Amino acid sequence: MLDQIRADLAIIRERDPAARGWLEMLFCYPGLHAISLHRFSHRLWRSRLPLKLVARCLSQVGRGLTGIEIHPGARIGTSVFIDHGMGVVIGETAEIGHRCLLYQGVTLGGTGKDSGKRHPTLANNVVVGAGAKVLGPINVGENARIGSNAVVVKDVPAGCTVVGIPGRIVAKPDAETSAQRQQLAKKFGFDAYAVSADNPDPVANAIGSLLDH
Repeated sequence: MLDQIRADLAIIRERDPAARGWLEMLFCYPGLHAISLHRFSHRLWRSRLPLKLVARCLSQVGRGLTGIEIHPGARIGTSVFIDHGMGVVIGETAEIGHRCLLYQGVTLGGTGKDSGKRHPTLANNVVVGAGAKVLGPINVGENARIGSNAVVVKDVPAGCTVVGIPGRIVAKPDAETSAQRQQLAKKFGFDAYAVSADNPDPVANAIGSLLDH
């Protein structure tokens, strides 16, 4: 448990330039609080003892304290960062891989009242932008990006960027150009909300051209 908290603190320090110290991260980051509470409630949920109600109550406490609703049945990997976090909803059968980044207003939900696996699975290093909705038992591949406010109801291949309503896959630029753009965008903060240089939006295209220049 302590190792997981250390990993969560390290990823916050890595990904959030506003993080100024360990105490600030421990006391002022609701995403960290929500994930830490979830890990405890998830253990209760998976226990052989009849503790599912206790786990659900604990998740409701976490929701009230942080504004982030995570069902205790959801599976979350290490070094997952929920930035800002208000309004995030993660369903019971959702699975999140290692080193994923979710912004405020993200929903990992279902599409109806189906039973069984009904929520999405995110592979490692996935970024989900603010307000995005990822719905149904779909798979999002490693290093994929989901743009802000996108609605995704189909599988996303690894390394792709999805934008729009309904979500559509954006063609990737060549690997060398993409790497250069990502490095510069990270330096200048253009991609903070999963709006990448290969976004089909004309403003994003203009930014991509500036980064190339």
